[in-house]
Amino acid sequence: MREAMYWTSEGETVKCKLCPHNCSITEDGIGVCRVRRNLKNKLYSLNYGKISSIALDPIEKKPLSRFYPGMNILSIGSLGCNLKCSYCQNWSIAHADPATINAEPEQLVKKAVELKDDDNIGIAFTYNEPSIWFEFVYDTVKLSIKEGLKNVLVTNGFINNKPLEEILPYIHAMNIDVKAFNNQYYRDICKGTLEDVKRTVEISAPKCHVEITTLIVPGLNDNDKEIEQLASWLGKINPEIPIHFCRYFPNYKMKDKQSTPRQTLEKAKEIAEKYLKYVYIGNI
Repeated sequence: MREAMYWTSEGETVKCKLCPHNCSITEDGIGVCRVRRNLKNKLYSLNYGKISSIALDPIEKKPLSRFYPGMNILSIGSLGCNLKCSYCQNWSIAHADPATINAEPEQLVKKAVELKDDDNIGIAFTYNEPSIWFEFVYDTVKLSIKEGLKNVLVTNGFINNKPLEEILPYIHAMNIDVKAFNNQYYRDICKGTLEDVKRTVEISAPKCHVEITTLIVPGLNDNDKEIEQLASWLGKINPEIPIHFCRYFPNYKMKDKQSTPRQTLEKAKEIAEKYLKYVYIGNI
């Protein structure tokens, strides 16, 4: 364990201020993310240095299509998540208890440097939500940048302003999930809020390379009007922000819907191209 960042003491509880849930956590309790615990009126990170997944991936797999294309990146993940998406594609590490190995930031940076000969450009924090791994990610990216490595976050964007702005100077690229462009979807399907994710995109886009991913779920976030609103909003921030419309496959707690038809993705691409220069479809 490691003492967490971003919390205050409120009597017999601690208030976590890392993400918009702002969890009030009683003694020995944990937050929504499952990896921040109140022990004796201090908040601790339970996943510091705990790695569930590690691979040398093509950068396009993040997905990042316009950030060092053709190169690789050392990709690592931990466990836990601060959203509860019913269709989670990585539920076995986000919402279960996967086996982990322990590593220090120095070890990962050393490994990333060793992999430069394999076209590795840096470290991507991915597979589960990196923002709830904040302390470990923050320590690692500060070391990584000194070695000339690139740092990437693949994130749901559900983070408070202060921690986001503190880590952004060390981040070169982000893929941010905008899971839908309607509040009800975020409330019912993901247990989060759209406005907080929009704010993350708006803060991050001027400061690092940003690409967006939207998983299209039939009947829930695939209507033409919503796609147009999403693309129009992004276009006003920067029409060169790439967006990836990805195919949904039945998974986790949402196995009652069909996979996204290819024509639905192609229609979304057609709509978005009225506002954005780079539109991709994926998982096909």
